[in-house]
Amino acid sequence: MTIQDLKEKKLLLLECVSGSRAYGLATEQSDTDLKGVYYLPREQFFGLQYIPQISNETNDETYYELGRFVELLSKNNPNILELLATSDDCILYKHPLMNALPVRMFLSKLCRETFAGYAATQVKKARGFKKKIVNPVAPERKSIMSFCFIVNDAGSVPLTDWLAENNLKQEHCGLSKIAHTKELYALYHDEKNELHYSGVMSGELANEVSVSSIPKEEPIKAYLFFNKEAYSVYCKDYREYWDWVAKRNENRYALNEAHGKHYDAKNMMHTIRLLQMAEEIGASNTISVKRNNRTELLAIKSGSFEYEDLLEMADDLMGRIDLAFANSALQDTPDMSVIEATLVKMRTELYLR
Repeated sequence: MTIQDLKEKKLLLLECVSGSRAYGLATEQSDTDLKGVYYLPREQFFGLQYIPQISNETNDETYYELGRFVELLSKNNPNILELLATSDDCILYKHPLMNALPVRMFLSKLCRETFAGYAATQVKKARGFKKKIVNPVAPERKSIMSFCFIVNDAGSVPLTDWLAENNLKQEHCGLSKIAHTKELYALYHDEKNELHYSGVMSGELANEVSVSSIPKEEPIKAYLFFNKEAYSVYCKDYREYWDWVAKRNENRYALNEAHGKHYDAKNMMHTIRLLQMAEEIGASNTISVKRNNRTELLAIKSGSFEYEDLLEMADDLMGRIDLAFANSALQDTPDMSVIEATLVKMRTELYLR
């Protein structure tokens, strides 16, 4: 089933403009996102073809089946509460039955965790973005050779430097594990390669050093230490960085590069917005999707604030949220018996038509 099917079969219960336009934060570059609610035909709902959610290919149009919508509302999901509380100027269609689901039925002290908790993930995401910008990883992947060192008196030298200084080849080296030590090896060298040692590594993508069968009479050339832990951390950072590069939104990345503050400004804007909404919910027992501080939030999005100042702002908001919810008259959790009875009544009316 597609979104077009929902509209042609008149299954829509709610359709709203969402995202930046619903928040009153749209700019000339903003897309128009849509969210909505539908119900399934009787046969699909009672049969084996339940479809909880339908989206288009770009996920900027998303519609939730009535049961899934109510389930997420009862969990105080921020995106879904915002959809239910969308201001009139952003509602494209609303079935009269949707009036049976007032926002006050769902708002509860769970919002403290759902709104503020989600905001915390945005802070973490922004931190990760900053780390990747400030610490780019070179495209050429390092091998384990870069993490091997020759023990030299009271210190060590990189294996690659040691090999170059002594005009030796890693392929002619043989390693033997030293008992009762961690990643410490005796290194042997066969200049003529008559003993066919395995070398320090089997290939550029090897994750372990190679060990060889060493004749008893062979003299030890040096002792080698493989910093395996550092190599594992590097591999993880390399994989995460280049996965991020492959998947990142280049336009958004360019904007964040332009402001030069090295953080994901759009994510930080939504962090502050969510925290401000959480405080309002706790203090006023209502939710306002359209924001009245557009100038401040767009300034955050444009990178006008220092990252540390935004973190301080977020910490201050968290303290105010704790105070607001401590004194809030909101229900602790939504009343599921009332919600379920309302949902049953709505479906009964829909399927009797």
